Amino acid sequence: MASDTASHFRLRLRRDSNAVIAWLREMWARRWFRWLGSLAVAGLVAFLLAWAIFARDLPSVDQLRDYEPPLPTLVRDGEGKPVHAYARERRVQLEYSEYPQLLVRAYLAAEDRTFFEHGGIDYPGVVSAILTNLKSDGRPVGASTITQQVAKNLLLSNEVSYTRKIREAILAKRIEAALSKEQILELYLNEIPLGRRAFGVQAAARAYFDKDVDQLALHEMAFLAILPKAPETYGRARNADKALARRNFVLGQMQRNGWITAAQRDAAQTMPLGLTDAGNRAVAQVGGYYMEEVRRQLIDAFGETAEDGPHSVYAGGLWVRTGYDGAMQTATTAALRRGLIRYDAGKGWSGPIATIEADDQWASRLASSFIGIDYDGWRVAAVLSKSAGEARIGFADGSTGRLPAGAAGIGYRKTGGSAFSALRPGYLIAVKATAPGVYALKNIPEVSGGMVVESPHSGRIYAMQGGFDVRLSPFNRATQAERQPGSTIKPFVYATALDNGMTPATMIVDGPFCVYQGANLGNKCFRNFGGGGGSGEHTMRWGLEQSRNLMTVRTASQIGMEPIVETIKTMGIGQHEPYLSTALGAGTTTVEKLVNAYAMLANHGRELRPRVIDYVQDRRGKVILPKNWKPCEGCNASDWNGRPMPRFAPSGKQLMDPMTAYQTVHMLEGVVQRGTAVRLRDLGVPLFGKTGTTSGPKDVWFVGGTPDVIAGVYIGFDQPRNMGGYAQGGSLAAPIFKDFFLAALTDAPPVPFTAPKGVRMVRIDRQSGRRVYGSWPGSDPKASVIWEAFKPESEPRRTIREEEIKPSKPAARPDAPVQQGPNRRSDSDFLDDRGGII
Repeated sequence: MASDTASHFRLRLRRDSNAVIAWLREMWARRWFRWLGSLAVAGLVAFLLAWAIFARDLPSVDQLRDYEPPLPTLVRDGEGKPVHAYARERRVQLEYSEYPQLLVRAYLAAEDRTFFEHGGIDYPGVVSAILTNLKSDGRPVGASTITQQVAKNLLLSNEVSYTRKIREAILAKRIEAALSKEQILELYLNEIPLGRRAFGVQAAARAYFDKDVDQLALHEMAFLAILPKAPETYGRARNADKALARRNFVLGQMQRNGWITAAQRDAAQTMPLGLTDAGNRAVAQVGGYYMEEVRRQLIDAFGETAEDGPHSVYAGGLWVRTGYDGAMQTATTAALRRGLIRYDAGKGWSGPIATIEADDQWASRLASSFIGIDYDGWRVAAVLSKSAGEARIGFADGSTGRLPAGAAGIGYRKTGGSAFSALRPGYLIAVKATAPGVYALKNIPEVSGGMVVESPHSGRIYAMQGGFDVRLSPFNRATQAERQPGSTIKPFVYATALDNGMTPATMIVDGPFCVYQGANLGNKCFRNFGGGGGSGEHTMRWGLEQSRNLMTVRTASQIGMEPIVETIKTMGIGQHEPYLSTALGAGTTTVEKLVNAYAMLANHGRELRPRVIDYVQDRRGKVILPKNWKPCEGCNASDWNGRPMPRFAPSGKQLMDPMTAYQTVHMLEGVVQRGTAVRLRDLGVPLFGKTGTTSGPKDVWFVGGTPDVIAGVYIGFDQPRNMGGYAQGGSLAAPIFKDFFLAALTDAPPVPFTAPKGVRMVRIDRQSGRRVYGSWPGSDPKASVIWEAFKPESEPRRTIREEEIKPSKPAARPDAPVQQGPNRRSDSDFLDDRGGII
C-alpha cells in the first residue's frame, strides 16, 4: 500500500523568480498597480534629478566643524585695556556655554520653538508656508529653522528663491547629522546678522545696549531675539512701536512655553526699548595718527582682508598690545595743536579744507569724504549757498545752519580781502557753533608738524601726533616727513668728538671758519645763527648749550666728518653725506628716528627700536609677532618660590660708549638750565634736550625729556618755506614740549639721570674748563663752578705748574679756509646762504 502511494507521488521544482515575474504580470494587468508603479518611477527620477540640480555641488558641511568667522582686530593700550578695533563688521565670538540660557530661549521662542525636537526641518511649518505662498503672489515666505538659517548664512547666499530653500533644507539635514544641537546654536548666535553692522548676539548687545550678554535684562534679550526677522526695521527709532509689539509677542511666547513666569512677562513688557546710540563704550575707539600707524604696520605684516591670509587685520581676530598711553596721547595732541594755532594766529584764513559739488547730493558727498575734526567743538561743513549777509552751510548728517558774514570777517591771507567774500558753494570749511543753528568760521592752521613720545627704557612709543587731525590729512609727519633736523643733530657731533679724545671741558674757538670749495665756488664761510662772527674760545659744553655753529663745524672739521656720519647712521638717524654742513643739520630725518636716537642717549647708548606694537596674538592667543617672542618665565607666578625675582636681561646692542652717551646727556641738561631751551628750566625737574632751527628758518625743533620719557616735536610747512625770522626752536617748539609736560608729566616724581660705571664727576670752572678746588657747585644754574662728567684719565689733572692749570686747547688751527676735495659736492648744496642753523 505504501509502495502504490509512492509511485503516484510527483515533485515539481519552480523558480522563485518566475513566480515574482508571474505575480508582477498578474498585478500589472490591474490599472491601479500600473498607476502606483508609474508614480514610483517618476518619484525616483525626480529624486535623481533633484540631486543633480540641488545637491550635487552643495558645500561640505565638514567646514563648519572648524569654522572660523571673520573677526575684527582688537587693540589694547600699554595697560591692556581695549582702546580700538579695526572692524568693518561688529563681531564677537563666544562659546555656547557663555550665552545665558534665558537669552537662548528668547531666540528659540522667536525663531524656532521646536529646535531641540526636529531634525533640521520643521515639516508642519513647511506645509503652512506652502499654503500661504499658494494664496499670495508676493515675496515667498518660508519656515526656516535655526539650522536652515545657519546653512543659509554660512554656506549659501541670501537669494530669495525656491531653489535656495531646497538646497537650504538639504544642508540642514546634513548639518543636523554632523553637529550637535549646541554646536548649531553656537554658530547661529555668533553669526546671525542683527543690524548696525553687528553679526552675532554679543556684538548686537554692545551695538544696541552697550552691554555684554551676561548683563542683559529680560526685555533686552527679547528685543535682540526679534532682530533676525528684520534688523533694519526693528533697530530704527522710527519703528519703535513695531519693535515693542514684536518684543512683547516674544515675551508672551516665552511665558507660554514655560520659560518665564507671567509676572516676569508683565514686568518686561512694561519696559521701554532702551536702545543706545553710544556704540560700544567697552572699547574706547580712540583713533588718530597712532592707531593709523598701528593699522599700517599690521597690514604690512599680515594683510588687510581674509584673502590676504588667516591673520588679516579685518578678519583675523588679532589681539594687539601697544605702548599707547591715553593721557600722554591727549596731552601730545593738545600741545601740538595749540602750538600750530599759536604760530598761525593773526595770519588770516588759510582757505577751504577741500571742495565738493554743492548739488542735491551734498550730504552724501560730504559724508563719503570722511573729512572730520574733533577739536574744541569744531565741525566740518559744506558751503551750500551764499547771500550778501550770510552763508548757508550743511553737515554730514544732513543738518544745516547759518554762517553770518560777521562771523567770517577774518582776512583771507591769499587775497587780503575777508574770508566771507572768498567763500564759494562747495567749499568745506571748519566752523564752531555760537548759538543754535548759527556758526562762526574757524581756521585750520596751514603750518603743520609732528610729535612723538617714547620710553628710553624699551623703545615703546607712548603717543604720536602727525598733524592737526588725521581726518584732515592722513600723512603722518611723525613717521613719514623727512625734514632737516637743524641743531638737534649737534649732540651726535659732539658725542663723536668725545669718542675721539675731546672732553666737555675742551676749549674750542668760536670764530670765523671757511671752507675752500675750488676755484669756481671760492670760500664757503659758516656763521652762527643771526650772523655772529664768534666770541672767542669756550668749552665744548658752552658751545652745545648755546648752539654755536662755528664751534660745531670747527669740531667736525677737526675730527673728520666720516666718523660723525657713521655715528649718525649707527644711532638710526639716517644715511647722511660727509659734508661739514651735515654737522649743522643739513641732512634729513624723521621725528620718530630722532626721538629714538635721543632715547638711546638716555639709555646709556644701548640700542632701542621704536615701536607702537609690543606683540600680536592670533585669535587663539598665540603670539605671532614678533616671531622670536618669548614669555617671561615665572613673571606671573601666583606665589614666591623662594628664588630670585625674574630679571630682564638688557636687550639691544651697545651702539655708543655708555660714558660718551652720559657725557652728552649731561651737557644737554645744561641746554635746559642756561642754554637755548632755558624756558623749560622752571619745570623744576631733571631735563635734557636740544632745540633746532633750520636755515630759512623752515623748521623748528625740540627733542629731549626726562630719564623716563623722551619727546620730540617739529613744526613747519609741508612744502618747506620761510616761517619768519622770529621762528626758533626755543620760542616755538620748546613751548609745545612744555605744554605736553605740564599736562602729562607734572605729577611724575623727579628722577635724576644716572651715570654709568666709570664716569668721574669733577668740579670745574664752567667758563674756562679748569679744575676747581675749594669751591662747590651751588643751586644757581649760572654758577661758575659745576660738576662735569669725564671718562677715566681724561679729567683735568691736579698740578702746581701754572701753565698746566690753564685750560687745555686743541691743536692750533689756522682760520684760513679748509681745502675741500675735488670729488665732493659743495656745502652750498646743503646749507642755505641766508644764515646759519641753530
